[in-house]
Amino acid sequence: MLDDVDRRILRQYQAAPELAASDLAERAGVTPSTLTRRLALMRQKGVLRGVRGVIDWRVLGYEVEVSLRVTLDKTQARAFDDFIAAAREVPEVLEIQTFLGQVDVRLSVIARDMGHYQQLYRERLLTLPHIADIEALMHVARVKGQETLPL
Repeated sequence: MLDDVDRRILRQYQAAPELAASDLAERAGVTPSTLTRRLALMRQKGVLRGVRGVIDWRVLGYEVEVSLRVTLDKTQARAFDDFIAAAREVPEVLEIQTFLGQVDVRLSVIARDMGHYQQLYRERLLTLPHIADIEALMHVARVKGQETLPL
C-alpha cells in the first residue's frame, strides 16, 4: 500500500506536521507537487485521518490522571451502548476503550486535583449505567507517550 517515498513523507510529516509544504517536501526529498499529491492520496485512502493540536492538559491545571477499569453488568442487553453513551458526556473522560475479557471498558480520566477527582468519581463516574465493578489506577508517570509510527 505504501512505498518508500510515502513512508519517507510520513516520517517527516509525523516529526513536523506544522511545516509548510515546501519545507516538508525538501525534508522528504520530493518536490512540493509530489508531496501534495501523495498526501492527498493518503488522505483519500484513509492513511491520514487529520491533523490535530495536542494540548498539555497539565499546563491547564489538570494534575490528576486516572485509568478506570470497568466491568459491566452484561445481563443488561444495552450495557455497553448505554455505558459508553453516558461516559462520552463526561468532559473529563479523555478516552474510552473496550475490551474482550474480564475488564470490559477502560476510561482515561483527568481532574484538577484529588478533591476534583473525588467529586467527579462520586457524582459522575459511579453513576454511569450498568457498572458491576470498577477499579481505579492512579497514574504516577508516563514513561512512553509516543504517537508516531515506526515507518
